[in-house]
Amino acid sequence: KSVILNFPELTEERRKELAKDIKKKGENAKVAVRNSRRDGVESLKKGEKAGDFSEDVRKEGEDEIQKVTDAKIKVIDSLVSAKEKEIMTV
Repeated sequence: KSVILNFPELTEERRKELAKDIKKKGENAKVAVRNSRRDGVESLKKGEKAGDFSEDVRKEGEDEIQKVTDAKIKVIDSLVSAKEKEIMTV
């Protein structure tokens, strides 16, 4: 008991649409990462103002958050690039 579905080959136009959609999803993912970075930095600033830790600790935290953000954005870019290449390959 099985169902067989035949899908036609993707046209050039459809491939371009899919690649554009992938770029949009990648950009949305990068925006989400940047929003998380912003929230983390704001939390550090609030902690410093509340006296939980010093300015040096806040700056170290911000640097670490930026490193993680940059790494995740590179991963997103590489995934988007790989998927675009895969889709555009006939």
